[in-house]
Amino acid sequence: MAVFLPDLSDRIHHVKQQSRQFLKDKVLFGNEPSPELTAILLVYFVQGILGLARLAVSFFLKDDLGLSPAQVSALMGIAALPWVVKPLFGFMSDGLPIFGYRRRPYLILAGLLGAGSWLSLALVVNTAWAATVAIALNSLSVAISDVIVDSLVVERARKESVAKAGSLQSVSWGASALGGLLTAYFSGVLLEYFSTHVVFGITAVFPLIVTLVAGLIAETPIQSSSEWAVVARQVKQLKGAIRQPAIWMPTAFLFLWQATPSSDSAFFFFITNDLGFQPEFLGRVRLVTSMAALLGIWMFQRFFKSVPFRTIFFWTTIASTLLGMTTLLLVTHANRAIGIDDQWFSLGDSLILTVLGEIAFMPVLVLAARICPAGIEATLFALLMSVSNLAGLVSHELGALLTAWLGITESNFQNLWILVVITNFSTLLPLPLLRWLPEDQQAIASESPEPTPEVAVVSSQT
Repeated sequence: MAVFLPDLSDRIHHVKQQSRQFLKDKVLFGNEPSPELTAILLVYFVQGILGLARLAVSFFLKDDLGLSPAQVSALMGIAALPWVVKPLFGFMSDGLPIFGYRRRPYLILAGLLGAGSWLSLALVVNTAWAATVAIALNSLSVAISDVIVDSLVVERARKESVAKAGSLQSVSWGASALGGLLTAYFSGVLLEYFSTHVVFGITAVFPLIVTLVAGLIAETPIQSSSEWAVVARQVKQLKGAIRQPAIWMPTAFLFLWQATPSSDSAFFFFITNDLGFQPEFLGRVRLVTSMAALLGIWMFQRFFKSVPFRTIFFWTTIASTLLGMTTLLLVTHANRAIGIDDQWFSLGDSLILTVLGEIAFMPVLVLAARICPAGIEATLFALLMSVSNLAGLVSHELGALLTAWLGITESNFQNLWILVVITNFSTLLPLPLLRWLPEDQQAIASESPEPTPEVAVVSSQT
């Protein structure tokens, strides 16, 4: 026994070491596992899990409140406003610590706000305006927690080599996609047996995970109660940074690339009211798209992370536009004439377009992280993501205007094919501006502005 126990102990230790190395190399793409990384990934994971209520929100607005496709699109755009002002939350976190901490209390508050907003949808919301406020508050809670973990991710990403570029972003978005994967199917199945209000009540539990993991963030309390002087320096440095062509030109391209009109709301009404897709099947579609998102992230990390940005954006945009036009077959019911079932066609179309979408979007995160100069990387990254979110808002509102202009309603889809054509071909409009993007990641390092001594001061304090 005296010989056996040490040998068993060594084997257990060896297995633990192998498991840890496998976790680091294969699951975390080379990132060292730590409590803080666990907290970061759990926050992103919760963002994915909240997709459990995505279909419930759509059916709630469409059926319970009786809104039109244009109204739903406009409401979702308004509810996304908190994501547009993400830098404000970054400034608050940096300049207004709570009990000496800049990160943990904001995560705690974000989780509580998220739980409260979902509970309000479950218990008291019964008008369009109240729904807009509740959904906006939920967006606010996720945006606050997101800006906190984004700042931690960017600080780590700045230390990555070019060879590892995007690894942490891939892991983070993989955690979000995994959360979406685990709840995708149930988002539809639950609606077959329960009301939207019950689904909202279940969803209210998950933001509390963000509150619980806040203590895992590695943070040393500061002595002063306010650091607005630091924020003032950050704002000044931020103004200088965004005047640099190496920053504003890629940002402008990304905005134009993502601000083209969307037909999502009108299409949701079409597949539910015209094609008769039930929540359970839509949950299956969400499951497929969540798996496709993970596949897209893996493909980017495995095959495309070293491909020049211009090349990725060009070919994924072309491919997405051409494949997106196949939606016309579904809208005009031509798929039935060639013997393809509506549901099978929808599943295949969603899978391919989601993979392409993830491959195209991952460079957005990598590019945004790597053009940020040292010292204000967290704030500038939040600003760049806000520009991206503003583009999403513009996309929803343009889609709402087009939907209303074309006379598309909850029962009239005669002009939906025109909306599909406009939204697909409009994605090609920014391509002549591809030269605004850096040629490759090495070019980013040479073009990005160098930090000034003032930035170094800010960096040391944040």
